[in-house]
Amino acid sequence: MLKDIEQLISLAKRRGFIFPGSEIYGGLANSWDYGPLGVELKNNIKQAWWRMFVQQRGDMVGIDAALIMNPKVWEASGHLKNFTDPLAEDKISGKRYRADSLIYLGTAIEDMEKRNGESVQIDMPKVFKLVIDYLKSLFKEDMDDIKNIKSLDQFLKVKNLKIYYIPEEEKIIAAEAPRAFNMMLKTHLGPVEDRASVVYFRPETAQAMFVDFKLVLNATRQRIPFGIAQIGKAFRNEITPGNYIFRTREFEQMEIEYFISPSVEGGWEKQFDYWLEQMKKWMEFLGLKSEHIHFREIPDGERAHYSKRTIDIDYDFPFGTKELYGIAYRTDFDLKNHQEFSKEDMNYTDPITNEKFIPHVIEPTFGVDRSVLAVLVEHYDEEDAPTSEKGETEKRIVLRLPKYLAPIKIAVLPLSKKPELEKISKPIADELRKHFMVNYDETQSIGKRYRRQDEIGTPYCITVDFDSLDDKKVTVRERDSMKQERIAINELTSYFLDKFNS
Repeated sequence: MLKDIEQLISLAKRRGFIFPGSEIYGGLANSWDYGPLGVELKNNIKQAWWRMFVQQRGDMVGIDAALIMNPKVWEASGHLKNFTDPLAEDKISGKRYRADSLIYLGTAIEDMEKRNGESVQIDMPKVFKLVIDYLKSLFKEDMDDIKNIKSLDQFLKVKNLKIYYIPEEEKIIAAEAPRAFNMMLKTHLGPVEDRASVVYFRPETAQAMFVDFKLVLNATRQRIPFGIAQIGKAFRNEITPGNYIFRTREFEQMEIEYFISPSVEGGWEKQFDYWLEQMKKWMEFLGLKSEHIHFREIPDGERAHYSKRTIDIDYDFPFGTKELYGIAYRTDFDLKNHQEFSKEDMNYTDPITNEKFIPHVIEPTFGVDRSVLAVLVEHYDEEDAPTSEKGETEKRIVLRLPKYLAPIKIAVLPLSKKPELEKISKPIADELRKHFMVNYDETQSIGKRYRRQDEIGTPYCITVDFDSLDDKKVTVRERDSMKQERIAINELTSYFLDKFNS
């Protein structure tokens, strides 16, 4: 598993997974483009999710809704009023920070070791020195009399300062008291930019599934319980985007709204537990190890305004344990509010019992970009591999991606660029492309080409050599074990179909 995110950033750029956005113009803060391999990996994840949660179920249908919706949608959903993060602004630099990333160094200095109810490991003497150094940079007067926490408190009171510590950056700032910051990304529709033309890019994919609930119901004749699924973009005006593709202003979600009766057998708790188990199966499918995954119950007062129960699923990223997915019980909040604001009837009538009710909702949410990041982190590996020189080794970087997620499934590598090898190699590649994503590479030494394929996670390499001209066989190399075997050319398709379907 990867420990240093910079290693991944370098590999992802070099090999074509993820590029900095608008790089030739100096870039745009926290904007990222998926390159040729990145888009394949991302699409493989999305397609696998769609197969598992939509195509292989009889109680799920999908939609693909508009990015911009009527502004009244966000009024009804509570986003215009409640979709906020606490923001603190550095008095010196003007830089903005999420308040939950800060630890207030005030009179209750003994509370420093808690942030959002979680333990935070702090080197107190080190933090104290950082504070002193920071204050010395602001004030010219002699501060030698500040020797302990008590005298520091007194100094801050006199100066009317609030000092915060940022553990992730090991940095001290002076900031105002946190204030609410709405994360809706606003734009205008039409030729005139006035109040009437204001619209918002959707901050989540969920609301379209609520707004379209009755339309989907009438079109599909589904019976409750059933779900609506969607994969799509969302936008948030994040205060402090960062940690590579983990937190961005433009991101993609895979989301389900599962509609249940308020009197469902076993209660909503049973449905909640069921979908939590389905999410565990998905993470297992991605190859994420259970010891890197943590389930965090969100307490009262910290849940979203619509949620009665929320569990955040955290993952051990190189930059810390952070939220990967989440599941929430939204009650009937959304449909009830849309009924009130739109005056459209959102009730469901059970065709068997004639029971009439507004459905309640279980919401499993999966971040696409965070899935990509977790998969890359989990499967990044380095090892000492033997070279062609006896007894010598070299560092080998391997993305040990599950075969079904790998961007390139098979690489065809003629031993040299000789025309006679090309005559065999290219038809092999063309035939396999009918079933798999195939890479054809004939430049550099075969060893360097193997290493390149290892770095991008290609499960199998085919080497066409001069013996192939006579025996009509090729060498197939397996990525993880580096074992090789000779396979007849006319058996390659069935060989790989068996490998990828097993």
